[in-house]
Amino acid sequence: MTRSTQIQLIERPVGAPTAENFATVTVELEDLGPDEVRVSNEFMSVDPYMRGRMNDTKSYIPPFGLDETMTGGAVGRVVESTSESLPVGTAVLHNYGWRDVAQGPAAHFSALPDTGLSLSVFLGAAGMTGLTAYVGLKRIAGLAEGETVFISGAAGAVGSIAGQIARKLGASRVVGSAGSAEKVAVLTEKYGYDEAFNYKDAPVRQQLKALTPGGIDVYFDNVGGDHLEAALDRLNTGGRVALCGAISQYNSTERSPGPDNLSNLVTRSLRLEGFTVGQHQDLQGEFAEQMTGWLEDGSIVFDETVVDGVENAVDAFFALMDGANTGKMLVRI
Repeated sequence: MTRSTQIQLIERPVGAPTAENFATVTVELEDLGPDEVRVSNEFMSVDPYMRGRMNDTKSYIPPFGLDETMTGGAVGRVVESTSESLPVGTAVLHNYGWRDVAQGPAAHFSALPDTGLSLSVFLGAAGMTGLTAYVGLKRIAGLAEGETVFISGAAGAVGSIAGQIARKLGASRVVGSAGSAEKVAVLTEKYGYDEAFNYKDAPVRQQLKALTPGGIDVYFDNVGGDHLEAALDRLNTGGRVALCGAISQYNSTERSPGPDNLSNLVTRSLRLEGFTVGQHQDLQGEFAEQMTGWLEDGSIVFDETVVDGVENAVDAFFALMDGANTGKMLVRI
């Protein structure tokens, strides 16, 4: 019997999750059936959207079941197979994260290209993270050449890639926010942001106004709250907002007040549109071709914050929600 160490949700958190909401279990895996694979996971992803799946509420993706192993993006290699399409040794991307060994129908696993890049990049810059940035800027916001872009949570997994994609799409000026002086320095020195600020130093409204004297045309929102309110102040006529996330509110137990300047939507002809990347998979091929090239030639760079051990995956998730990561947060299995 092959054993798999897996992380389960055993009670739904109220406010910020705690260790008591989760359990680490050992599962004995059955023999493979026809056209199935067993995969040794090398990396798994922890992502902000997973917080929403811990609530028993209707959303774009079903909630995690109680006393069931959680799921999420992971990459690894096939170690046993009854599938002709995925022989032993094949590198694969799949959704059976939160465990060290995964198995299931071969149709649930996608073979990865041999690019010379680390497998982990297909969970970050070349994966759902990068595609989210690409979709938000290109399709949702319709970023045009010469425009000014503001990105919140800019040192995180999506934000760190979004700033660089904005430049690729022709943005003339890119401004970002982050939660420490160290992250602000990374934005301007590594990711090519023109300006960046620490949102803990002073009100976001005040800092954004000082750095965008000509206003902004596009806002890519990963944070919500005071960042969205500040962006609505600075958006030029015809400005667009791609609503990707609102991590500032994910652990809130009270209703968050709305922005006090929503009338700007009318007076400046603004457009706000929320999106989830799963609704835009038609852009996957186009994105993969471009991003692979950008990564291979070094014109787009990325960071990974890596926590070792599936048994530490919950701690990695906590650290993510506290903003401890620069770039993509990963667990190395």
